[in-house]
Amino acid sequence: MTRAALAQALEIGQKRSELTGQVKNALIERLSLQLAAEEIADDSPLFGVGLALDSVDALEIALVLEVNFGVAVSDDDLSSFRSINTLVDLVEQRLQRQSLELGVAS
Repeated sequence: MTRAALAQALEIGQKRSELTGQVKNALIERLSLQLAAEEIADDSPLFGVGLALDSVDALEIALVLEVNFGVAVSDDDLSSFRSINTLVDLVEQRLQRQSLELGVAS
């Protein structure tokens, strides 16, 4: 791996880590979770055994994604509500798509 490729991979990893922290902190605040961001495992289930969230919390998650990240959620996106990682994947995909659309529109 070249230095440039390594630097790019590190930058992508750092951006992902920052976004993951932002998603966790937004959920903690919106859902009034009594946890710190570092106490929430990235792959821990949001519902059931993991964070034990419910259907009302799912609506709040959708609101967090829209308000905090500009990501509108449809019924088709609900499969992304499994873990922090799947939420971050959804946000990254949508932000990348928005960026590409803006670039094409410019």
